[in-house]
Amino acid sequence: MIEKFAIELPNKISLSCRAAGPEYAPVLLFLHGFPEAAFVWDDMLEHFSRYYRCIAPNLRGYERSSKPEEVEAYRAKHLVADIAALINQLDGRVEALVAHDWGGAVAWNFAVQHPKMLKRLVIINSPHPATFLRELKTNPAQQAASAYMNFLSRPDASHLLEGDHYELLWHFLQGPGDIDADRPGADWLTEPLKNQYREVWSLGLHGPVNYYRASPMKPPTEENRSLMQLEFPREHVVVNVPTRVIWAEGDSALLPGLVEGLDEFIPDLTLVRIPRASHWVIHEQPERIAQEIEAALAVEVQTTI
Repeated sequence: MIEKFAIELPNKISLSCRAAGPEYAPVLLFLHGFPEAAFVWDDMLEHFSRYYRCIAPNLRGYERSSKPEEVEAYRAKHLVADIAALINQLDGRVEALVAHDWGGAVAWNFAVQHPKMLKRLVIINSPHPATFLRELKTNPAQQAASAYMNFLSRPDASHLLEGDHYELLWHFLQGPGDIDADRPGADWLTEPLKNQYREVWSLGLHGPVNYYRASPMKPPTEENRSLMQLEFPREHVVVNVPTRVIWAEGDSALLPGLVEGLDEFIPDLTLVRIPRASHWVIHEQPERIAQEIEAALAVEVQTTI
């Protein structure tokens, strides 16, 4: 059974959370992406709750978590600080941090800065900052695939996303480009799930698009080429935590080049490619995602999603 509660952090941010499992069991922490919310992890929370205390916070700006107005409040340092404060309230360490999309961007930074606070990292279709920067600088195909990031940085982005009953957001979730329509799990966006998305989006989209506004990691344009001067010191991108990267190869926004050369930055890396799966592989193939998380944890979980 999924529990719902809010956790107040020392930085005066409140995170609404979903959870399952025994209160004093080892913790698995799940971070969602855009335009999602913590509910996307419900299958995983229930699946792993026999062995773990499974917690999925809504990141700041989402659902009923705190929603600072200013863009600067969504810089990476603040997002990482939220997760560090949350883990400190969970006895200071987690068995694994599992993250997708924007949650993965937070998780990569967290793992670099706080490696002693987690045993393992599991990333699902979220680019490592070093390979993302490389591809945004040098790969025209990735620049084109990421052009939506500049759109979402526009001052009127949240207003546009709310228009026509969230038509643009449905396009993000089921628009053309995420490979063929007969892929496994292509019919995942059911009406009950749509209602969950609508409920979250109705609580506001200003916070979610502020992630894009605050980030320097966007494709260069004629008006803004600041990305081309951006460089990461090596110590800011090396992940010294055992890491499993699960990559759905049919992702139309995050192209396969993003996982090339990952071992340069992650000494203990396992890379798993899932063919014929889209960016939304968590919805499309929950059984496979559960299996890969189990493999990362080196445990056998007998329950079935």
